Amino acid sequence: MADIPPYFNIDPDGALAALGAPTTTADFAAIASACEAGRDDLASRGLEDGTKRKLRPFSTWEITRYLIPVAPGHFRRVLKAHPELPQGQSETAGGAKWFTLQEVLTLRAHFAAQGAKTKNYQPYRPAGQPAKIVSVANFKGGVGKTSTAAHLAMSAALDGYKVLVVDLDSQGSMTSVFGGSVADEWQTVFPLIARHYAKHLQTENQRRVDRSEAPLPLDDTLDQALDTRTQDLIQTTHWPNIDLIGAQLNLYWAEFQIPVWRMQGRGWKLWDALSDIWDQDGVLDDYDIIFLDTPPALGYLTINGLAAADILLVPLGASFLEFDSTGRFFDMLHATFGSIEESENMAARALGRDGLNFEWDAVRAVITRYDDTQQAELAGLMQAYLGPVLSPHRQGFTALIGQAGEQVQGIYEADYRDFNRETYVRGRETFDATYAAFKQLLIGAWRRDALDDQTQAAE
Repeated sequence: MADIPPYFNIDPDGALAALGAPTTTADFAAIASACEAGRDDLASRGLEDGTKRKLRPFSTWEITRYLIPVAPGHFRRVLKAHPELPQGQSETAGGAKWFTLQEVLTLRAHFAAQGAKTKNYQPYRPAGQPAKIVSVANFKGGVGKTSTAAHLAMSAALDGYKVLVVDLDSQGSMTSVFGGSVADEWQTVFPLIARHYAKHLQTENQRRVDRSEAPLPLDDTLDQALDTRTQDLIQTTHWPNIDLIGAQLNLYWAEFQIPVWRMQGRGWKLWDALSDIWDQDGVLDDYDIIFLDTPPALGYLTINGLAAADILLVPLGASFLEFDSTGRFFDMLHATFGSIEESENMAARALGRDGLNFEWDAVRAVITRYDDTQQAELAGLMQAYLGPVLSPHRQGFTALIGQAGEQVQGIYEADYRDFNRETYVRGRETFDATYAAFKQLLIGAWRRDALDDQTQAAE
């Protein structure tokens, strides 16, 4: 019996007995409730006092190896010479010193002011340049999209940047990573998009009045959205320099509401909603980098996230199906944004105005969960076809990644004392390299903008 395929000789009566009663709509509530209870139980295992996540401290070894470019001996001498600086805490008498990330940021600022001028203690951001918006997107699930975005945000925070993470996915995975709590859609980006439409409707109504036409009414949702600023939605996280705009299930209703608004106000440039609002609210000055985690679909929220982005990262695995799916994703991007440009430019030409031209500083595909023992040939083939669009760095999978994922935390939140130190070093190397490749894009884009501004000022 054990040697035959499992789909042979299935007894109908036995199958019926194992089937159970039919599932009704009401049963979904019970399943959802069970998942919620299980989620709370799992999440509580990674929380401090059951309510608040807490970022672990960082040792002198980590600080001098990864965070501040200074030799351990010199680091200790500086602390001894400046007792007003954070001195760290030892868990045992004479043991290693451990520092909070906020203390690390304070120390980095001191070295930037007092240290060697030849070293870059603070990360590069040219004066006068706004934050860069980074969208991580692919309409295929399971490609490491949220993990990649979260680890890039953590890497940037460790580098000294001030980061805003925006969860556009109603599943709220990124919100869970950063311990966010979102009661309803009014604590998500939904009211920002609604506010952008309400502003458009107010402008259109003024034009209608000027033409002696009746204005279109603003409902309660739009009235309430007009009073919402981005800062009202931002939550702090257990990272001192990472803030969050979270998501939850009700955010998905935006996918139904946005097309209704678009039908009512055909002149509404919905793709500009997030970038316009963040510019108006000063968010692009308050932060260095804004990471957007998009849903695994090319809906209206994703279009907003992609249109707002300066840099687009597309994670994918080194497999035929994911390569094929990603190709279709880019094909859909071409069709979607090309259609918007064509429609807008037709009207612009008729009015003698400049046309619309979407542009991104950089677009890169990134191979995730890479196993060089089995996927090198396929990855090489993908590189040959995609060329510079595919980042030459492959984000490898290690045991450390799996263990961190089981505990709802990022690699950088894992305490290396819970692993063999060599395992820890090897595990974070792949994410450090991913961030290094991203940072090169970031700095290059900022530098190009700064030089363009200088050229324009000289003309």
